[in-house]
Amino acid sequence: MSSGTSRTASWGWDAGLSFRMFGVMFLLVVLYLGFMAVLVASGVEFTFIAIIAIGILGVQYFFSDRLALWSVGAKVVTPEQAPELHAMVERLAQMADLPKPKVAVADTNVPNAFATGRNPSNAAVAVTRGLMSQLNREELEGVIAHELAHIRNRDVMVMTLASFFAVVAQMIMRMMFFTGAGRQRGGGGGGAIMLVWLASLLVWVISFFLIRALSRYREFAADRGAALITGSPQALISALMKISGVMQRVPKQDLREVSDMNAFFIIPAAAGGGGFSELFSTHPALERRLDNLRRLQREMEGM
Repeated sequence: MSSGTSRTASWGWDAGLSFRMFGVMFLLVVLYLGFMAVLVASGVEFTFIAIIAIGILGVQYFFSDRLALWSVGAKVVTPEQAPELHAMVERLAQMADLPKPKVAVADTNVPNAFATGRNPSNAAVAVTRGLMSQLNREELEGVIAHELAHIRNRDVMVMTLASFFAVVAQMIMRMMFFTGAGRQRGGGGGGAIMLVWLASLLVWVISFFLIRALSRYREFAADRGAALITGSPQALISALMKISGVMQRVPKQDLREVSDMNAFFIIPAAAGGGGFSELFSTHPALERRLDNLRRLQREMEGM
């Protein structure tokens, strides 16, 4: 058995992290079941809305790889065009027990990377030219391993499913606002519509924070996966610190051009700080990620 296979055999299960992710997903399920109960009790025919929401999320799910690459101008490259990058991705994918994903490069100076695709067989890993010019080989391996961990954990599928009823709630609010449904009925009907609108607002607000919490936990999981794939948490620590430092010097115009992909990037182009502001972010504060990786480094050194 290879060292890569032995490292990823158990995928380094983290009980605390797994419990927190399960807790957030449980709260989302409870929230969504309560939302459905309100809709049914209010007599709302939400089949049409659900069909539209399924269509929106279906496009996101099945075409996420192409849409994500297109949004930052990333182009799939062949092994002949980028032989070293392909060789690195292929070797790390084998160590992570994954099929080799498509490899793409975005022509931007913003140092970053992301993975997308609905499952390991339909995935892509993209890096920017800015990232390749700033990181050494070990650091680049750490970043690519992080993105492969996202693929192995099926994060696109998880986050798509988690956001389904949030999309439904948002659509109900918008339809009621633009059609003025609450003003067209009086009496009990108007009260029921107001109840549905308030429930939709509450579900959207709560799910906003829960989904971001889930996204932050999955970033921690991908960091852990990367460390286990490469066997070197320090490589990812160094890469994260270097990316964060370089992005502070990147022109704001360049950052704005790729900001739509913040949720996918290994570090958001407009990263926030810790504390209260972290509640609004899809990524944990950098210091918390580094602390987790340093703790994992000590654990691995003590094995």
